[in-house]
Amino acid sequence: MSWEDQMRWHEHPAAPVDGTVLCRFDELSGDDGREVVIGAGDAPLRLLVVRRGDQAFAYVNCCPHHYIPLAEEGETFLTYDRSWMICSAHGAVFRYEDGFCEDGPCMGKSLQAVPVEQVDGVVRIKRP
Repeated sequence: MSWEDQMRWHEHPAAPVDGTVLCRFDELSGDDGREVVIGAGDAPLRLLVVRRGDQAFAYVNCCPHHYIPLAEEGETFLTYDRSWMICSAHGAVFRYEDGFCEDGPCMGKSLQAVPVEQVDGVVRIKRP
């Protein structure tokens, strides 16, 4: 499955069902984030979960510029001061709150948002 296909996260073979827990909220210390990999094999679904204050947001780990991950395993996808998400390949910067690209080669585009909610201290796929 191509990275472009992963932009439609809900159609991905490994797409999580409503209520799937992605992480504990307290694992996202301060304005921090982490990658959550769902599924196995050659094409798992890779999500970025970030925190801004008391809110959590999730996005597909796929830059809308060339449909590559913002960061590979072990790399950071946050700027040094943790004020933006950043594509390590092209330097595009994205807002935490809506995934909108403020600067870089895909300016004006957005990361694919994954709706999440916090319930009992965990971040999970939002139920309708």
